[in-house]
Amino acid sequence: MSAKLLIILVGIVLIGIAVLSSLGKKDASKLINPKLGVPLGFLGVLMIIFGSYTSDVLYVNSQMEQISRGNTLKIEGPVNSVKVTSPLNMDSVDCRILSKGVYPEGHDKDIWVVLKPSDKKYYPQSDHTNTSYKLDGEWQVVTRFGGDFGEKYELIVYETDTDASAFFSTTIEDWKSQESYPGLEDNDLPAGAKEVDRVSVYLKKNCRGVF
Repeated sequence: MSAKLLIILVGIVLIGIAVLSSLGKKDASKLINPKLGVPLGFLGVLMIIFGSYTSDVLYVNSQMEQISRGNTLKIEGPVNSVKVTSPLNMDSVDCRILSKGVYPEGHDKDIWVVLKPSDKKYYPQSDHTNTSYKLDGEWQVVTRFGGDFGEKYELIVYETDTDASAFFSTTIEDWKSQESYPGLEDNDLPAGAKEVDRVSVYLKKNCRGVF
């Protein structure tokens, strides 16, 4: 049992004691003295608030990242294919950026951003939904770099079928559980992943060990 959950449970117990003490005003010999129950109840409320608050704070802090938004390509006319609109080709980028793009009407495949740094391996990117978020013809995904200042990255966009999407999701989950990110080789990429766009970017700072 976690400490914050224990704090909340103790708070509930103390509030219960306070309730019993209020019921015992007519017969204090059988129940808890109200003079003791009131402060215990007040303490119980504070413990529940504290436990809930720290739980939320810890969750938010675990999710917080400094995400940059780079230059964006302006799209004119109808969209006929999946494209990257940010970052732009040859941009310098921060360690954490929001990659964005567009997709044509009726597009029903998942969209994945995969990074290819100087080690020539592939690193699928995801936020809490794994696949890129799609809505009203636009997609986006948090993209995390972990290389050296000035290092060149290929930011590759794939559209995937169900099997390929599941492969990328499972790969990320396995890497997270093992706390090791070895990257994928060329022959590891699933057959159902089709490259649809690619841009080259450079790191504007040292991003090793940032996340």
